[in-house]
Amino acid sequence: MSPHPEAIVLIGPMGAGKTSIGKKVARALGIPFYDSDVAVVREHGPIEQLFAEHGEAHFRALERQAVVGGLTGGGVVALGGGAVMDPATRADLRAHRVVLLTVSPKIVAGRVRESNRPLLQADDAIARWAQIYDERRPVYEQLADVTFDTSSGPLQNIVDAIVTWVRRTDAGELARDEPVQDQEEQR
Repeated sequence: MSPHPEAIVLIGPMGAGKTSIGKKVARALGIPFYDSDVAVVREHGPIEQLFAEHGEAHFRALERQAVVGGLTGGGVVALGGGAVMDPATRADLRAHRVVLLTVSPKIVAGRVRESNRPLLQADDAIARWAQIYDERRPVYEQLADVTFDTSSGPLQNIVDAIVTWVRRTDAGELARDEPVQDQEEQR
């Protein structure tokens, strides 16, 4: 049996831009794009409905199935913010290149305001977002081969930096954990 293709996996908190950046990175590299949240919705219905009717544990089981499907197919794979909390997913990610996308709470406020995300249904959604991010951050950082912050500048700059990093790691010019210089640093 042949091994599965290596994926470029985007992880990070809700609102970091994993889906929008992932689609553009996949297009630039000419490889497929897969979003675990989109796969769950396509197969099982809206995430907020799954949470309400079946609870978070049920959603996480469905999410795990979606993650396996995405990683098996290769390409660029965007994971839901909490997918990395599953130990089997963390183990699976060792075989792939993992890109952590971060974002500041101030910036994410505009991205998740009016959100129907189940974990942000609280009196203060941004405080809840920050709490979840703080809980998950050590796991994100442990898994990441490289990190890019999406808080400022055009998202296309992040896309270009990720594409450059992928191509340089493909060519063996760069260690997986050696970051590409930020465009600001190059000036």
